[in-house]
Amino acid sequence: MVNDKKTWSLLDARSYEFQIMTEIQRAKIILKHLNKTYPSIKVPLKSRNVFTLLISVLLSAQCTDVNVNNVTKNIYPKYYKPRHFLKLGRKKIERLIKKIGIFRIKAKSIYKLCGILEKNYDGKVPKTYEELEQLPGVGHKTASVVMSQGFGYPAFPVDTHIHRLAQRWGLTSGKNVIQTEKDLKRLFPKKYWNKLHLQIIYYGREYCKARACYGISCKICTSCYPHRKKPIKTKKP
Repeated sequence: MVNDKKTWSLLDARSYEFQIMTEIQRAKIILKHLNKTYPSIKVPLKSRNVFTLLISVLLSAQCTDVNVNNVTKNIYPKYYKPRHFLKLGRKKIERLIKKIGIFRIKAKSIYKLCGILEKNYDGKVPKTYEELEQLPGVGHKTASVVMSQGFGYPAFPVDTHIHRLAQRWGLTSGKNVIQTEKDLKRLFPKKYWNKLHLQIIYYGREYCKARACYGISCKICTSCYPHRKKPIKTKKP
């Protein structure tokens, strides 16, 4: 039995190093498979400019991208600047987006957001996390998508779906999306972040579905955990 504290520290350090190496190995497998499956990737939300991208991401909360695109295809040809939405007014915005979940709350956020953009930013979308996250209806995930897809800034937006997959694939044990984002940024080089978060979303929708794969049937799950037999339970954020 080892009683020496120094020896225990060395053993703990080696154990931690082994775990990190295991995560890195899994990350390399996942990155290789995703690049092979999705060598090129399209942004799922359709937009006309950075402002309409911001609006679409805001609308996508608790709603599918398909539904958002179906609604906004009739909006963006005419209304694509903050001043356009201000002229519409909140009630008209509600009518335009009524097919989207919690549309009244979102319409209120959009109207207030547009007022702030016109007053404080000359109708432009700000280019920092701090400024974006101060806008009504804009959280960290929405800000990350805008920074990534709108401005090309290296970001790793993490939603509940990416959080679920990152747990299944052994990339995080985080209990929330903030910790999962930190873990994914640690494991993957920054140059892959913008493309990778979309690849994970597409793969989850097509192959590693919440109620189909359960962590034991898709190619990534079987490659990372070839001996896993039981469905894995993931922690909701």
